[in-house]
Amino acid sequence: MTSEFSLAPLFRHTVGFDRFNEVLDNALRSDQGSGFPPYDIVREGEENYRIVMAVAGFSGAEIDIVLRENQLTVTGKHRPQEPAAEGVTWLHRGIARRNFERHFRLADHVQVNSAKLNDGLLEIHLQRIVPETKRPQVIPIEVAQ
Repeated sequence: MTSEFSLAPLFRHTVGFDRFNEVLDNALRSDQGSGFPPYDIVREGEENYRIVMAVAGFSGAEIDIVLRENQLTVTGKHRPQEPAAEGVTWLHRGIARRNFERHFRLADHVQVNSAKLNDGLLEIHLQRIVPETKRPQVIPIEVAQ
């Protein structure tokens, strides 16, 4: 028994969706690992989005955000910690201090407007800006007389 399934029936009546098929296929195969750090994706109105990631313990200098060919990558790398001061003993370390890398696939025409780190939450603001040439057009019909 195979666990794979074909998306071909979904694309039987479509033209030019080859890249979409590839994105879906990659999404089904990708593994984001441990699920760290947790995140939310919020839609704010018709064209605005926000990704909120819980990155407690990371400073802005330890986080990189890179957008390359519709893929947004957020990477966090902790700097090596200084040894604990003499007489200090950790009784419990529950705050995750591991490095991470998260990937988000963005649709065409989505751009990153800003990113800010506040109270352990990283907010990445996105906006979809569709060029006039890509918006729906009404095609007039000529009637022969």
